[in-house]
Amino acid sequence: MSAVRSKICGITRIEDALAAVAAGADAIGLVFYAKSPRAVSVSQAQAIVRALPPFVTTVGLFVNASRCEIGETLDAVPLDLLQFHGDEDCAACEGHGRPYMKALRVKAGDDVTAQVCAFPSAQAVLLDAYVPGIPGGTGEAFDWDLVPQNLPKPVVLAGGLTPQNVAAAIAHVRPYAVDVSGGVELAKGIKDASKVQAFIQAVRHA
Repeated sequence: MSAVRSKICGITRIEDALAAVAAGADAIGLVFYAKSPRAVSVSQAQAIVRALPPFVTTVGLFVNASRCEIGETLDAVPLDLLQFHGDEDCAACEGHGRPYMKALRVKAGDDVTAQVCAFPSAQAVLLDAYVPGIPGGTGEAFDWDLVPQNLPKPVVLAGGLTPQNVAAAIAHVRPYAVDVSGGVELAKGIKDASKVQAFIQAVRHA
C-alpha cells in the first residue's frame, strides 16, 4: 500500500498553513462557506496561498455555492482542487476548470457505492460523518465499517480523526488520504502545531 496522504482543513492563518507544510501535510483546505467558524475571506486565502512553498495542494471547500461565487473565488485565489460539501449534484461540481472531490456524509443504511457512482467525474470522494443540518467539520467520527471495500474512486477519510485514532482509521478503511480539521485545533480555525505534527507522524507510521 502506498503512503496515505494527509490534508489539514480549515486553515485560517498563514502560520498554521506553514506549520502544516513543515509537518509534512500534502494539502491544506480553505473554507469558503460563511457560516463555518473556519471560513476565510478571499484576501485571507490569497495571503495563505502566497505564503505556501510549491508542491502543496490547495483545496477550496464550498457548500451549495453559486457558479458565480465559485468563479469569483477562483479568479482571485489559485486553488488546485475544489471540495463540494453541500447538496451539489455532479453537474454542479463540473465545469469550474478544476478537478473536484465530493464530500458524502455517511450514515447507516446508505448505499455508499451508489452515491460514489453518482459522481463519475470526481477525482475522489471524501467520506465524513452524517450530522443532521451540519455539512461538515463536526468533529464526529462515523462507523468505518460503513465504508465499502473497493469503491470506484479514491477515498479521503474525514470525520472525527485525531492523532490518537488516525492509525486505526487507516488500518480499517485503507483510504487514499485522510482529512483533519477539529482534531488538530486549539480552537475553531486555530491549529495546534504539535497536534498537526503528531497527526501526520501517525499517518506516516500507519
